[in-house]
Amino acid sequence: MCLSIKTKRANKAEPNTILEKVFKTVTNNPSKKHVEGLSKQLDWNARQVERWFRHRRNQERPTMLKKFCESSWRFIFYLSAFIYGVRFLKDEVWTWDTRHCWYNYPYQPLTESIEKYYLVELSFYWSLLFSQFLDVKRKDFMQMFVHHIVTILLISFSWTVNMIRIGALVIVVHDCSDILLEAAKMTNYGKCQKICDFLFLCFGIVFFITRLVIFPLHVLKSSAVESREIIGPYTSWWIFNGLLAILQLLHVFWFSIIVRMVFKALRSGKVEKDDRSDCEETSSDEDGLTNNGKAQMNSSGNH
Repeated sequence: MCLSIKTKRANKAEPNTILEKVFKTVTNNPSKKHVEGLSKQLDWNARQVERWFRHRRNQERPTMLKKFCESSWRFIFYLSAFIYGVRFLKDEVWTWDTRHCWYNYPYQPLTESIEKYYLVELSFYWSLLFSQFLDVKRKDFMQMFVHHIVTILLISFSWTVNMIRIGALVIVVHDCSDILLEAAKMTNYGKCQKICDFLFLCFGIVFFITRLVIFPLHVLKSSAVESREIIGPYTSWWIFNGLLAILQLLHVFWFSIIVRMVFKALRSGKVEKDDRSDCEETSSDEDGLTNNGKAQMNSSGNH
């Protein structure tokens, strides 16, 4: 009797062991052909194999607490960096009159405040670039990857060619809206839906003002037009403005996502998910749901 029970347990554990090995070493999302091969090997039907992999992938997804902690440290960083940037930039004449970003270029002194600002921001974006490969892959993985690469190149290049004044303005403009985005995610993970909706609305407004108004009309205009008038175009000028143009295209792409989310929120009465995020996989057969799955806001990344 005991031997029979042990044999049954061993037979039950063996398929899980085989599938776990496939999941870890081969693929976590097998093709149809691979599923058919596994079903024959385990004497399971294809639906059972697909269900096992679906459940196993969901186990790998980060918990709500992990998402909350991730957004929390990013919120703290963006808020601290923005306050620090505004604190010293508000007293600089070139913040308000961007033509001064180019007077006496490239013989402009490097202040201690800008040096610290640059090094901290560069370190942060390098960390985002590498952590992106460890997080759950999202729909806008490639756009975020390009964004991080362009940002790192901009910070590094502007530092190398001493375009630090206009570079500091680019950084502070971007940090502003990211504070509200991370705050909205935190309240979403904390199930504070009304606060989340309000913060997301504020984020959309600030994003539009800073990245589609201030950035192109104040920062990009200075870099492309005023610098050309004062110091004339040269090799570094073309490279720097090319990178800024790519950044602006990404802003337009992300704002289109924000607009879609706002329209969905107006129809449903709440912000349901981040359109760029991955979706939790569920099975209607197992959970008794009539829909195909539930989507949740699940973000890592920042804009």
